[in-house]
Amino acid sequence: MTFFSDTWTVFTRAMRLSLRQPMWVAIGVLQPILYLTLFGPLLVPLANAPGFPPGDAWTVFVPGLLVQLGIFGGAFVGFGIIAEWRSGVIDRELVSPASRTALITGRVLRDVVVLVVQAIILIVCALFFGLRVPVGAAVLGIIMIGLLGAAFSYFSYSAGLAMKSEDAFAPLVNMVSLPILLLSGILLPMSLAPQWLQLLSDVNPFKHIVNAVRALFRGEVGTFEVGLGLMLALILIALGAWAGKRVFELQTK
Repeated sequence: MTFFSDTWTVFTRAMRLSLRQPMWVAIGVLQPILYLTLFGPLLVPLANAPGFPPGDAWTVFVPGLLVQLGIFGGAFVGFGIIAEWRSGVIDRELVSPASRTALITGRVLRDVVVLVVQAIILIVCALFFGLRVPVGAAVLGIIMIGLLGAAFSYFSYSAGLAMKSEDAFAPLVNMVSLPILLLSGILLPMSLAPQWLQLLSDVNPFKHIVNAVRALFRGEVGTFEVGLGLMLALILIALGAWAGKRVFELQTK
């Protein structure tokens, strides 16, 4: 029970800090809403083009925006742990008997809660543009986005605490995020890309997660595509949790 109580303690502290600055939640959801407003209508004429995935423009574009929200919402949290390390918060936590995994998992849970709130806001806004999705499918899609965001949070905290420098962490985030964004079909489906680019994107696990969320929004719950995306998200979380625990353990040596 120590792990769960420690995780809850870290989570509640992190959640209180977020509630004191609600503007960050608003800023986090503003970018995908701008994409929804300014880029989404451009896809509507492409919905009938050869190679366009099944479904209308919104059931293709909105899941991509949700995945983008999960990626960027989790990728940048490492800046916060660098600030906490510099202010001495991490050192005080490490001298406590708290579980090292709980120290990072509590923070990740806070990030997931914020991400879920942002995803719900984005879906509600998309309804006004013409998105039509079953409630159950939307809930499953949000759960998968939460898993993806948790994986990125784990990796981001691990990298931030390992580097301890915003100057080194920022280029790393940009270097990793850009290929993921371009090769996962978030903005434009990879089925519209040249063959060589499609083959390159096939090795990108995030493309399959995007496809899984799109399948859910089409109401295809029990398909191989959804199962593959879920499996990849769980694998990423396991790897991220292991990396986070390892980095926290190394700080005490």
